[in-house]
Amino acid sequence: MKESITNGVSIKVNAHYQADVSQPAKSIFVHSYDIEIHNHNDFKVQLISRYWRIMDALGNIKIVEGEGVIGQQPILGPGQNHQYSSWCPINTTLGSMEGYYIMKRLIDGSTFKAYVPKFILMETQLMN
Repeated sequence: MKESITNGVSIKVNAHYQADVSQPAKSIFVHSYDIEIHNHNDFKVQLISRYWRIMDALGNIKIVEGEGVIGQQPILGPGQNHQYSSWCPINTTLGSMEGYYIMKRLIDGSTFKAYVPKFILMETQLMN
């Protein structure tokens, strides 16, 4: 599990290869990932948007950005966390993801980037 902390917000990531929905013969390798966002501040924050940089083993880069995560813009009070799971296909057996969330401090409306640590997307057989 990877973890980063930015401006009092910690983000933990755990990725898993999904062999049951991947199609290696067609160069489709699907990975799921679990995210836990924790607010260590003494004020509320809201996740406004996301930015992902996804890279495969050939150096191909895909940028994904948009509002919220899985259709939500969660508000986290002091000490609260938000967990969600999502997935990502890549065209090689190995790749990586990294990015950030734009977070809003509800105490004053200012925003900051909470960075998601870079994590590896790896087809299971490569782990042996």
